Amino acid sequence: MLYQITDGTVSVGGHVILSHVDFEIKGNEKIALVGRNGAGKTTLLKLIAGELSLDRDDRRQGAGVTSSRRLTVGMLKQQAFSDREQTVEEILLAACPFRDTFARERFEYEQEYDRIFTGFGFARADKHKKIGDFSGGEQTKIALIRLLLEKPDILLLDEPTNHLDIATIQWLEQYLKRYEHAVVLVSHDRFFLDQVAEAVVEVSDGKLTRYAGNYSEYRTEKRKRIERQQKAWERQREEEARLNGVIERFRHKPTKASFARAKKKQLERMERVEKPVEDDVHLFTGNIEPLIPGSKWVFEAEHLKIGYDRPLLEITLRIRRGQKLGILGPNGAGKSTFLKTVAGLLQPFQEKDRSVERRCVLGNSITIGYFDQHSAEIQSEKSVAEHFHDLFPALTEKEVRNILGMYLFTGKLASRRVSDLSGGEKARLVLAELLQSRPNFLVLDEPTNHMDVQAKETLESAFQAYQGTILFVSHDRYFIRQVAQSVLIFEETGPMYYPFGYEHYLEKRQKAEEYGEELSAQVKAEDAALLEGMRTVPKAERHRLREFSTEEAYADWKLRLAYEKLEPEELEYGRLEAEYRGLLAEWKMSESYWTPESGIPDAVAAAKARCDEAFKRWHEQCMAWLEVYEEVHGETDLNV
Repeated sequence: MLYQITDGTVSVGGHVILSHVDFEIKGNEKIALVGRNGAGKTTLLKLIAGELSLDRDDRRQGAGVTSSRRLTVGMLKQQAFSDREQTVEEILLAACPFRDTFARERFEYEQEYDRIFTGFGFARADKHKKIGDFSGGEQTKIALIRLLLEKPDILLLDEPTNHLDIATIQWLEQYLKRYEHAVVLVSHDRFFLDQVAEAVVEVSDGKLTRYAGNYSEYRTEKRKRIERQQKAWERQREEEARLNGVIERFRHKPTKASFARAKKKQLERMERVEKPVEDDVHLFTGNIEPLIPGSKWVFEAEHLKIGYDRPLLEITLRIRRGQKLGILGPNGAGKSTFLKTVAGLLQPFQEKDRSVERRCVLGNSITIGYFDQHSAEIQSEKSVAEHFHDLFPALTEKEVRNILGMYLFTGKLASRRVSDLSGGEKARLVLAELLQSRPNFLVLDEPTNHMDVQAKETLESAFQAYQGTILFVSHDRYFIRQVAQSVLIFEETGPMYYPFGYEHYLEKRQKAEEYGEELSAQVKAEDAALLEGMRTVPKAERHRLREFSTEEAYADWKLRLAYEKLEPEELEYGRLEAEYRGLLAEWKMSESYWTPESGIPDAVAAAKARCDEAFKRWHEQCMAWLEVYEEVHGETDLNV
């Protein structure tokens, strides 16, 4: 155990922040702290850093905080630099523990310093600039670089991705995964936590609850725990009601009074299960169907140019009904302009040259629901419930309350004035209105900006349940991963369509960079897929999406993905079955087999249990493969 807090309590200003908590860091593990603002995450970081101490507590046995050895702890400070005249190089080299300029360790330190400095997006020439010449965000980045170079035994990071662009965040993710010491971090970037964290500690109501795995695994396990606790609580309530009924029935009968007293004692001694606190996130279990399905092709563009005073890009594509397409690209690449053009709020860029046929059309019976940040600028003196009811007068008041509750407008919040809502709450209300109106094509520009994690995860669930078409822009990588089934990347060389999810795109892009190739070459060589219905075009035509292959190859790819999960389970089942058969045959040849009282040996029973579990996993993957097969080939008469 590297570091441990046992039965620790921390108070600040007379208020108890953490109450009798246990916390531990093992080896070089990477731990994420999660919880609502004000729950105590930063307090726990300050405690580990030594800036706060545990309260004196007569209940606690021992010191409260122990460590396996003398540890160095590094925590990022907000006011990092007092001398604004120092250069970056002077600051970073001052942190070097090796004073001999020609020592090998000094050389390795400077190499590391060079790698981290450029990894954070700085140019090498920036080393010689004074710290006062950098913005506040850049100074925070430099303070983080200095902290990484110090390589403390426990690295404490509070919102380390603030002020970082996507490329730098991705670089930091890889660095922290390889960091040789322990890391404890707080971040609202859920994708970042997924990439780095090996364990998650939830801070809530002064208590700490530990979960194994990254953020997504924590969310899954937390839901399972709530479900288990809810069932246990319901069983307890049923048993209490049964015992109370028995007591009430027999307590006034002289011959049964002792029996009633015994049942009352049983009721008093029953181990109590607390009613679980409901998860703040609402998960949509059914489908959200558009009022009308609309045509197969939702949007078609041919040589479409977009822009205001100048063209930003030219694109040819078709969007199919049911696609959920996320758009990626740097600021200024034309993402929002493209969305406005698709939604009909902006005319395509017009040129005098009429030699090229240009088209930009919506399909038949396509109804658009459009959202951008201006959509949330609603003002009304009505309550949230009244405002929503006016938009959907056919709903009863109870239905209005139930629907609003699904979007986290419960109780008093539904009775608040619309004008008093925060920006994130107004955006959530507008998106609830859009989904309730059930158009068949949602065009969304940064739909989850300024929302807390609970609101984001609720809307992610809603968009997953939505059965229409979605075209959206977001800088939230976790949101993109949860919603987008394919991505459209706006690059300097033109737009590129990638037919698989965001995480798959990142993996392929990283692989392409390792081999010094373009992503399109990697995809063409390995994954081959095509936006349905696209025609082959010459490479010289930059306005077109770079193509990847044929529709059949796309179907083959999806089947291969499913088989890649099926094959190892099949092999593992075969191995365990052979192991079980061998142990069974060996036992049948032994003397103990003919001695009934000896029973089945533990080794044979354990092997059979492993074999049965492996078969179950294999069968599940077989059914998953069949589901994909039916999706790409239609209904099948295969029997599995």
